[in-house]
Amino acid sequence: MKKILFLLLVTATTSCIMLQEKGIAFKITNNSGSAITGVKIATSENLDSITFEHIAKRDSREGFLSMKNNKTDGSYTLAFKDRDGNVKGVSTGYYTNGNSLDSYIRFEIQKDTTLVKFGEFP
Repeated sequence: MKKILFLLLVTATTSCIMLQEKGIAFKITNNSGSAITGVKIATSENLDSITFEHIAKRDSREGFLSMKNNKTDGSYTLAFKDRDGNVKGVSTGYYTNGNSLDSYIRFEIQKDTTLVKFGEFP
């Protein structure tokens, strides 16, 4: 009887893990003092990406970057255009064998830099 309960528990746990989509949740906050355009978040493999046309100053966007097609090691990339049309970006973090090591990434775009914080989903 104990073996049956144990097997049931293991099956339930692994099935919940398998239902979880591969990827990482993110939040992009624009504290640069002006609007930014063409905001794109992707992985270095560039298999899937999410693009936002415009993020106003002091505004944020959130989403989930799917990594279901990623198979190798890589990093996360964020690219955008500032008010002068200059393309800026950052490549940061690390994932291995297509699996994220964290569940959440936060980008804070400032006037002269982009701050990045990884962690568990808040």
